[in-house]
Amino acid sequence: MKIFGMGGLELVIILVIVLIIFGPKQLPKLGKMLGKGVKNVRKGVESGKEKIDEKFEEVEAEKAETAAQAAQAAQAEAEPAPASDDEGESAEPAE
Repeated sequence: MKIFGMGGLELVIILVIVLIIFGPKQLPKLGKMLGKGVKNVRKGVESGKEKIDEKFEEVEAEKAETAAQAAQAAQAEAEPAPASDDEGESAEPAE
């Protein structure tokens, strides 16, 4: 059984050292603090993901808007300009 890349014996040794350092009376408090810390880290990560997702959606919306504007501009350029018959000029060459 591997947890965090460590075997069972290594985890037991770490727990014994923690027990010796903090004592049996402090372990519940230590566990509670550790649990709160993990909870806060998870909240922070989730909040960060939400902010990144929101920013990504904003950027995608801006890209779509820019692409739509570019398509409209390209379409406007591709449309032929109306021919004007000013001054009686014709499209046929004069001989």
